[in-house]
Amino acid sequence: MLPIEPKEALSPKERRQSDRKKLIVDVKFDGGDATGIANTRDIGIGGLYMTTNAKLETGDEISLNMSLAGEDFDVLGVVAYTDPGQGVGVRFKDLSAESEAQLKKELEIE
Repeated sequence: MLPIEPKEALSPKERRQSDRKKLIVDVKFDGGDATGIANTRDIGIGGLYMTTNAKLETGDEISLNMSLAGEDFDVLGVVAYTDPGQGVGVRFKDLSAESEAQLKKELEIE
């Protein structure tokens, strides 16, 4: 994964480094100046897009909690880009081997 400097904007080409699958799950998040519950619109090994009106900024670190394949999935992320009033793209940070395996299983990736 590319390191993200705080408040650094990414071009659309740089935003995503892995394919995503349309998958809608509830996400509890906490970071920046916001805490709340959102829905994912799509998710991949590298990150996700979640719909939220929360005021998150590019570069904010956030913690995410969701249920995948009936199991809790906790991961840290960094806001890669924002669509104000719509949602945010989040790049996962320091994804453990166990979390990656759980995510691959849910996304049906070998």
